[in-house]
Amino acid sequence: MKSKFISSFSIVALFFLFSHADAQTGKIFTTADYQHAVDMLGGNASKLIDNAIQPKWLPDGRLWYRSLTENQSKYILFNPADEKKVVVNTKKEFDGLVAKPENSRESSNEVISPDGKFVVFLRDWNLWTKEVATGTEKVLTTDGVKDFGYATDNAGWKHSDKAILSWSPDSKKIATFQQDQRHVSNMYLVKTKVGSPELQEWKYPLPGDADIIRIYRVIIEIGADPKIIRFKMNSDARRGTQCDDISCDGGFDDVDWSEDSKQLAFVSTSRDHKQENIRIANAETGEVRDVFEEKVATQYESGQGSINWKFLSKTNEIIWYSERSDWGHLYLYDAATGKPKNQITSGNYVVTRVLKVDLANRVIYFEGKGKEAGRNPYYRHLYRVDFSGKNLSLLTPNDGDHSVNFSPDGKYFTDSYSQSNVPSVHEVRDTKGKLIASLESTGISRLTATGWKPPMPFSVKSADNRWDLYGLMYTPQTMNANAKYPVIVAIYPGPQGGSVGSWSFIAGRSDNLAVAELGFVVVQLEGSCNPNRSKSFHDACYGNMGENTLSDQISGLKQLKEKYTFLDLDRVGVWGHSGGGFATAAAMFQYPDFFKVGISESGNHDNRNYEDDWGERYIGLETKNAQGISNYEQQANQTLAKNLKGKLLLAHGGMDDNVPPYNTYLVADALVKANKDFDLLVFPNARHGYGADSYYMMRKRWDYFVQHLMHATPPKEFQIKVVPDPRMKMGE
Repeated sequence: MKSKFISSFSIVALFFLFSHADAQTGKIFTTADYQHAVDMLGGNASKLIDNAIQPKWLPDGRLWYRSLTENQSKYILFNPADEKKVVVNTKKEFDGLVAKPENSRESSNEVISPDGKFVVFLRDWNLWTKEVATGTEKVLTTDGVKDFGYATDNAGWKHSDKAILSWSPDSKKIATFQQDQRHVSNMYLVKTKVGSPELQEWKYPLPGDADIIRIYRVIIEIGADPKIIRFKMNSDARRGTQCDDISCDGGFDDVDWSEDSKQLAFVSTSRDHKQENIRIANAETGEVRDVFEEKVATQYESGQGSINWKFLSKTNEIIWYSERSDWGHLYLYDAATGKPKNQITSGNYVVTRVLKVDLANRVIYFEGKGKEAGRNPYYRHLYRVDFSGKNLSLLTPNDGDHSVNFSPDGKYFTDSYSQSNVPSVHEVRDTKGKLIASLESTGISRLTATGWKPPMPFSVKSADNRWDLYGLMYTPQTMNANAKYPVIVAIYPGPQGGSVGSWSFIAGRSDNLAVAELGFVVVQLEGSCNPNRSKSFHDACYGNMGENTLSDQISGLKQLKEKYTFLDLDRVGVWGHSGGGFATAAAMFQYPDFFKVGISESGNHDNRNYEDDWGERYIGLETKNAQGISNYEQQANQTLAKNLKGKLLLAHGGMDDNVPPYNTYLVADALVKANKDFDLLVFPNARHGYGADSYYMMRKRWDYFVQHLMHATPPKEFQIKVVPDPRMKMGE
């Protein structure tokens, strides 16, 4: 399941402990040993990296960045139009070179109009508008009631007080919805404090609910006399084409206004994500016209990292994203007839994100993966192609993972590219791919002088031998040629993203390099059943999320062992957070003779106890066989807990409103009933990512593997600390 890290200032408590420690017969770790590992964490290692810049565009088309080296801080301003560069040493000098940005005139829960004159916000389940200049407020709706209000930001697993809506280009209308969540399940959490505990309650739909949250689409005219135009259609399931929400990036997803603000194109997604209906509404009457539909056997998604369909009202066309060819590609549709005009992109590669549409020249700029032969298929590259599908060209030619950002006027883009073991190069190019300037090259000589070494990329075959799989292996800086090293699998099974995550250069990569310095080999393998490859690759585990890429993980380790004999596959541990927690417990229960030690953090162990959109997208709707057994029950970890043989630590935040802690409690209860020894750690007031308690969890994880996989002794109550980079104060 998705990992959502939320800050929490909570106390840590060992809820209860069910096992005794193994005899400590091996190495006795010192605080210096652990401190050496801490030095490899990203926040510490990054202090030894030079020119790790983050170029940012200014509204006037110039860009700026801050460059830090060992003893120097510089602010650089670059104009790609004339290629002039200005370098200053202090923030004060830099501020004198650029226009001071206006203070934000909206709070985090307000949505400002395109012309900057109004904000819209929620109050008591209704929408209000406020004039920015005067502060005058006006109510827009009056019939919103508890759990049937307007613009409600609640998907169960994420929720806030922000209004979800989309302003029209002329700032006179908003597209939003009235959300009916009265009939879905409630979720409860209890905050621990002195005195009476505090109950938190909100609507949290589950796969077992007869119906899910419904939205009734509306357009509201913002004027002297506000008017609500209700769409003349049935309610939609609260579903989106890209993530487990209708607000992946904070706005209202899957809606696109016409340039004249008279039409609104939108997509209705079925509860099970198998059907998409593309529709256009008349913004003045609420009349809705069906344009076309797409049906799939498993689950539809409109891209990877962004929603890629676009309504081109000037030409009455729609750019549509589909995996009908087994690869994610772009298609051009006639919005009047609903008929396809032509396929824009094709081939054995995947379009992940449409970054820019040049309507005047009928050119699309998109991010793609897997097209360049001989390169890691997960590397991002930028391409341009005509609407006709002709003149496809690569704009980022260098081998590596490319992070691209276009200038406000669309004439240039920054390109920062790297590999997991090769630091970043930062460039500016124009829209034809011509190199305009080389900004900086990130330097790691001071870091490598300490003995630091990057992860080792590798490739293996999938367990069924159908696909090439890719991963990273982390080894200690100093290795004994005759020694065998215990292996830790750092797992995240997706299905919306895999174990490796970013393939760019990252100094610390969570704590993988740190753990390697304790004497382990850490392996991250991007298993099948994950995105950014073919549709069949992603769907390999559809309907069976309990697979968790585990067969690929085991097969991959065995293949690596043939090449790297220092891997000790008699001592294999596994850990993961969120979906990785689910996978870790599954590994310990399904393959108890292979995985000896597991640390399962905040796992969604039974997807009947997790938000509806997750399981229903990747497993399908809940069904029962002739024996009355649910397809979800067959994948639930507590049903397999009796198989545990190794050492297992379960951890969860008591106030986790993403993956409620009852998921872990179900597994703990089953282990107790099976009379199994295990460990359970609860952070009473922590959310999903543990917040301020995260370093405590990290240290407990290190201790657990040192004790039970290495059979050694960790230092007592070592405290992990990361000190801010002192260079950040230079030039203030």
